[in-house]
Amino acid sequence: MRGSAFFQIAFRTFQEHPTFFKLLIVSTVSGGGLLTFSDASPFQGLITDSSQNEGKKKKVVVLGTGWAGTSFLKNLKSSSYDVQVVSPNNFFAFTPLLPSVTNGTVEARSIVEPIRNIVKKKPYNVEFKEAECYKIDPVNKKVYCRSNQSSTLDGIEEFTVDYDVLILAMGARVNTFNTPGVEEHAHFLKEVGDAQRLRKSIIDCYERASLPSVSEEEKKRAMHFVVVGGGPTGVEYAAELHDLAFDDMAKLYPSAKDYLKITLLEAGDHILNMFDKRITTFATEKFQRDGIDVKTGSMVVKVSDKDISTKERKTGEIISVPYGVVLWSTGIATRPVVRDFMNHIDQAKRRVLATDEWLRVEGCEDVYALGDCATINQRKVMEDIAAIFRKADKTNTGTLDLKDFKEVVGHICERYPQVELYLQKNKLKSFDALLKNAQGDDKKQIDIEIFKKALSEVDSQMKSLPPTAQVAAQQGEYLAKCFNRKELCEKNPEGPLRFRASGRHQFHPFRYRHFGQFAPLGGEQTAAQLPGDWVSIGHSAQWLWYSVYASKLVSWRTRMLVISDWSRKFIFGRDSSKI
Repeated sequence: MRGSAFFQIAFRTFQEHPTFFKLLIVSTVSGGGLLTFSDASPFQGLITDSSQNEGKKKKVVVLGTGWAGTSFLKNLKSSSYDVQVVSPNNFFAFTPLLPSVTNGTVEARSIVEPIRNIVKKKPYNVEFKEAECYKIDPVNKKVYCRSNQSSTLDGIEEFTVDYDVLILAMGARVNTFNTPGVEEHAHFLKEVGDAQRLRKSIIDCYERASLPSVSEEEKKRAMHFVVVGGGPTGVEYAAELHDLAFDDMAKLYPSAKDYLKITLLEAGDHILNMFDKRITTFATEKFQRDGIDVKTGSMVVKVSDKDISTKERKTGEIISVPYGVVLWSTGIATRPVVRDFMNHIDQAKRRVLATDEWLRVEGCEDVYALGDCATINQRKVMEDIAAIFRKADKTNTGTLDLKDFKEVVGHICERYPQVELYLQKNKLKSFDALLKNAQGDDKKQIDIEIFKKALSEVDSQMKSLPPTAQVAAQQGEYLAKCFNRKELCEKNPEGPLRFRASGRHQFHPFRYRHFGQFAPLGGEQTAAQLPGDWVSIGHSAQWLWYSVYASKLVSWRTRMLVISDWSRKFIFGRDSSKI
């Protein structure tokens, strides 16, 4: 009976304190066992008044479960927050593999991870609500949401969520440039559902072209696949579609292969314009060899249910051609809810929501914005040039030597990253070299005018960050680390000097580190552009692509599923079933 009572007490204690205790079974050499409880957290957590802790916690609301939002949730380790996540998707999707989903190389289930799996073992309290935010009230600190469950359920539920801190990580929508017919007739590739619908449409076209009663003209139309946009997504999709058509579908649909045509339309002068010219040239030549029709200088002006119309930049001629499937991949635009929020915080004239270098939304307290829904409004050096000079001029003489700048040089370069970019572009080894150039041959002391002259062209190096998964993930990780260190940094600020005030900034500003980019080109060949102007094109880069993407997947479950899909493709080919 004593043993039974012990087990009952132990089980009840384990249930009451699941985060503080673990049940361990330690086997002895003789084969016996010892049953004991082990503390998994500091004992101070057991004697702290939990109600007092709960009252001190700030409510953090995260809108979105994309790259930025999920990265924030994964890296947040502080238990000082109650986190509520609101998103229309209850999962995180590895979007770089969406083109592979469209042709059956990878299954949609393999690239998604339920958001509750990601946060279930985190030390902070977290709740998830599958809903869409349709309004943000920054004055009363509320977000208005509505459910998006199946229409077979009873009605749409609407509710509000209060916040102390709001994190916007809602991503962006596809930019149609108000082109007629795009919303109604074109496919997009932003979400998992987009990839599934596109995959179904491709197979539908093959099935229609295989019917005996369909005319020759209709078969040609159905088998004409058009890609609008020569960026990484459009190029990768065209390459994946070509591989699907020639490696798998040609064997399964022999009567349809002769009608196949893939066209890539780009309004600019060349495809992959953000890549090195060597990659752009190789991609264009490879597509030409593969039979993919690349048309540059072609701007789409209208999309109907069966035809797409383009305007040729050189001649001004408008050409209409029939199509079976159109993929629209031409950039991103601000979501309506974010646009409405911008109108309320005096950012109506801006194209994208603006934040400072710490990802705080300008003109709005306790609101952060990450990823594609925002851009960093980097402060210009020339706006603070006088304040910087005064900070270095401690004796108020009005003139300085190079050594007088030593204490502030590091802070200048950290606060204004365009300074380092300017030094690199002009092959200047240090900030001193920049000042020496402005001094001239006589090497006279530096006054405010010489200082202005030295930095007058620095702001020309300011660039917006690209709307990529890499940027969003780094921003989410950065903000989580700031939240983890908030209490410590309130007492001991670690950021650069405040040039217009006293003291230092609480945190280091966000700095993006570019680790390279890939452009899969089909035929097990990929173009890789890595830091240091290192370019690799071919089969070796394809295996590097496999390795990097497998390592970046969010969980071991998704890694195993994706690797299994890749292996299945090599052994059995791509899946062409329409499910």
